[in-house]
Amino acid sequence: MNGKIDLLIDWVNSSNNIVFFGGAGVSTESGIPDYRSKDGLYNSKYRYPPETMLSNNFFMNHTEEFYDYYKNKMIYIDAKPNKAHYKLTELEEKGKLKAIITQNIDGLHKKALSKNVIELHGSIYRNYCLKCKSNVSVHEILKDTAVPLCSCGGIIRPDVVLYGEALSEKALLNSIKFIKDADMMIVGGTSLEVNPAASLLRYYSGKKLVLINKSKTAYDRIANLVVNEDLGHILDQIRL
Repeated sequence: MNGKIDLLIDWVNSSNNIVFFGGAGVSTESGIPDYRSKDGLYNSKYRYPPETMLSNNFFMNHTEEFYDYYKNKMIYIDAKPNKAHYKLTELEEKGKLKAIITQNIDGLHKKALSKNVIELHGSIYRNYCLKCKSNVSVHEILKDTAVPLCSCGGIIRPDVVLYGEALSEKALLNSIKFIKDADMMIVGGTSLEVNPAASLLRYYSGKKLVLINKSKTAYDRIANLVVNEDLGHILDQIRL
């Protein structure tokens, strides 16, 4: 393992255009559950699986039940950034990390004061009224009403990408540009099972593709370095 850490540190120190691509595993050390581990969302006891309850169809047709799940399982406003988030902020401040591309909606990269964060799936902190389109605070979502309503009477909707919806074209194009230009790409805390986000890796053509994840992924075979450990523990060992 020490050899892998040494190689990672060497690559980071010799790179000046790094892109980080992350998933739910980035935030587990902040107390936010992932999807597929034994304590993850796929193992929670609800009538439907997460991809059903977090779908556009379910939101439109079972709005109250959608919000019961969303409020209890997706919003963690008291969560704080962990070592992984802060190390990425440090790399950005040193001029090495050019972009963070995240599948997470928890906003923790921005809480850690990272600046160039592309939130592929949106953010719990952005919400809007379906009727008047005004922006609404996450605190309105958390009020006691089963279905949060705007002052105009319209239903409030989280500005997140639900299952069955397309990703933002602007976010995708931005991500592709940064990945194409990167001399190093670090992928962490993701099983790389959710597309089209995972397929963004194919735009990287460099020789420093690093995958850091507790479990194996289908992309391990194309990576230049694979580390099956906690992301925060590994990134925290990088010294510039």
